[in-house]
Amino acid sequence: MAQWCQLQMLDSKYLEQVDQLYDDSFPMDIRQYLSRWIESIDWDTVAIQDSLATVRFHDLLAQLDDQHSRFALENNFLLQHNIRKIKRNLQDRFQEDPVHMAMIISRNLKEEQKILANAKSTEQEGEGAVSTMVVEKQKLDNKVKEMKDRLQIVDQNIKNVEDLQDEYDFKINTLKNRENEMNGMTLKDLEKERLVISTMCYELKAKRQDVVTQLLDLLNVTNALLSDLISEELPEWKQRQQIACIGGPPNACVDQLQNWFTAVAESLQQVRQHLKKLQELEQKFTYESDPITQKKAYLEARALELLKNLLSKSLVVERLPCMPTHPQRPLVLKTGVQFTVKLRFLVKLQEFNYQLKVKALFDKDVTEKKGFRKFNILGTNTKVMNMEESNGSLAAEFRHLQLKEQKVAGNRTNEGPLIVTEELHSLSFESELQLNQSGLDIKLEAMSLPVVVISNVCQLPSAWASILWYNMLTTEPKNLKFFLSPPPAKWSQLSEVLSWQFSSVTKRGLNQEQLNMLADKLLGTKAQRNPEGQIPWTKFCKQQSANEKAFPFWLWIEGILDLIKRHLLPLWNDGSIMGFISKEREKALLSDKCPGTFLLRFSESSREGAITFTWIEHDVHDKPVFHSVEPYTKKELGAVSLPDIIRTYKVMAAENIPENPLRFLFPNIPKDKAFGKYYPKPTETPEPMDVENNGEKSGYMKTELISVSEVHPSRLHDNMMPMSPDEYRVLEQFVSHRDIDAVMNSDFPDQN
Repeated sequence: MAQWCQLQMLDSKYLEQVDQLYDDSFPMDIRQYLSRWIESIDWDTVAIQDSLATVRFHDLLAQLDDQHSRFALENNFLLQHNIRKIKRNLQDRFQEDPVHMAMIISRNLKEEQKILANAKSTEQEGEGAVSTMVVEKQKLDNKVKEMKDRLQIVDQNIKNVEDLQDEYDFKINTLKNRENEMNGMTLKDLEKERLVISTMCYELKAKRQDVVTQLLDLLNVTNALLSDLISEELPEWKQRQQIACIGGPPNACVDQLQNWFTAVAESLQQVRQHLKKLQELEQKFTYESDPITQKKAYLEARALELLKNLLSKSLVVERLPCMPTHPQRPLVLKTGVQFTVKLRFLVKLQEFNYQLKVKALFDKDVTEKKGFRKFNILGTNTKVMNMEESNGSLAAEFRHLQLKEQKVAGNRTNEGPLIVTEELHSLSFESELQLNQSGLDIKLEAMSLPVVVISNVCQLPSAWASILWYNMLTTEPKNLKFFLSPPPAKWSQLSEVLSWQFSSVTKRGLNQEQLNMLADKLLGTKAQRNPEGQIPWTKFCKQQSANEKAFPFWLWIEGILDLIKRHLLPLWNDGSIMGFISKEREKALLSDKCPGTFLLRFSESSREGAITFTWIEHDVHDKPVFHSVEPYTKKELGAVSLPDIIRTYKVMAAENIPENPLRFLFPNIPKDKAFGKYYPKPTETPEPMDVENNGEKSGYMKTELISVSEVHPSRLHDNMMPMSPDEYRVLEQFVSHRDIDAVMNSDFPDQN
């Protein structure tokens, strides 16, 4: 079944997560209309090839044209209009950068797969294994239901009071008329009527007291629910947002948060309407110790206070500031490059539509810091919030903001306490909600997580390291001085974040074996990979690594990530690359394997990211001998793919006979079975010297690039032989080791 069809069969909580993947930049309509075509394309490959991305971009536009024609035949004017609008927006956004579109589609498809896997895993666990988050959600849902039930009871009781008071007024007036006219009524009848009215008055007073008491209880329940939302749920959502922004699980619970906030706001608005009705009842009828008179002002003030408290916390940054060119590196902004950020108002009430005008501010209220850079925010920095068509939420998206550094003499000096990539800056948003009829005048403010501002793209890796470290270790968005004294991280924290860096851009995080190697690299083998082991910030991102290479640990990781994204993504995703493994562990794994078994690991000596393979052979005494090829970098892999290198790799052995020593991918997978699907598809090979070019013979023979290693003759008797190890063992039965060594040494004398 197609992936999109599977998603649409999931529960609403998973559909909400899917909804969060799509926005105005790439709307869900495209995913719906072109689902089969989208899933038929390898977007991972498209996202790393400019020319292919351009082709696929125009293919997508053509697909939309086909949809437009189909809707035209159906006379569906609305869908035709939507398709035209979508096409124009795509051209505006991605015409100059189709790779960005491919990256968005690739990312969304991967996130969809994660959602499907999570749904399947939860289903398999059964109803008994409900997560803590789901349990807490159920508790809040129950509190919301209790609040609504109480509100409904109050509503009904106020109607009963209104009806009873109307009846009481009627009887009072009727009795007065009868007393004046004495229209055939005896004194006994009058006394009886007065008794009925007196009983009704008593009942009316009791019901008025009940309503006031119920309103007090309702406000207490609402206050408790509001406290849970503001002090627990909202901070937890923001913390999940922090985790998601550095590669963790997607944070897709904002719709649920909005539902809770809106329910409380609706309840408080109804309470205030009920208080107006009580005021009308008081004007018609009151008495000494009237509970409405005594409690009305308090109830009004309490309801208004709770509503203001709720609304003042309802403005949130739904999508963190991010450059569209680097969607997986939010919170890192480059001067002169546009970035986007999206705000949401969690109270979804029609009466607030177009009431909120939001202004973006940079480094607001930041005290003077000597040596720190200052920036002006350019572009349209004010937006009116309005209801979105997709989900009805009240939102505002800033799409064209950018930063420009203030060039003030003496602004930036060598005396600055932090380097550029450690400077944290504040991006905040202000608004004001004024509803005169409701007596509301509320200042609203929201703050993004701190951002790092760079002036050159080469600073991006170090800036992202700062974002990782900050969001891993603190939840205080105003702590802009964090890197003046950055705390260390526990290995248990850092290992998870490192794994996220891989799983967020590929289909695989890091397994325990790989993390063990990285732990040894950061903590040393003596630390025994203690989960509580402390890693200082300087050791992670600034100092050279433990093996004394001239670059920090994080830049090594970043180089490998880039290498995977550009050239190794399919191999990493299918598990062919072991990647992070020490040379000692490598030898231990290969030592008992048959000759020609090899594994792929990342080089520790390249900052830019490089990969090598190591294979095992046996010497004449059947002792294992290990060989590692010189690492391949982006330069080499840009010309020839790694599967092709492995397929055609040769070693020049005895008598200059080239051999491919690679037979099995660790542990024992035949090489062609492991990599065959990545080999170039065979084409019809023309006869040598008879290759035609535009109808004429070109005179050229077809060539193929292969990787060749030379083996020093003095090492041939130890490892690389023209014959296979099996053939050599057969030879041993007829010729002694001494005779073989004598022949080998006489043919290949030692050379210095």
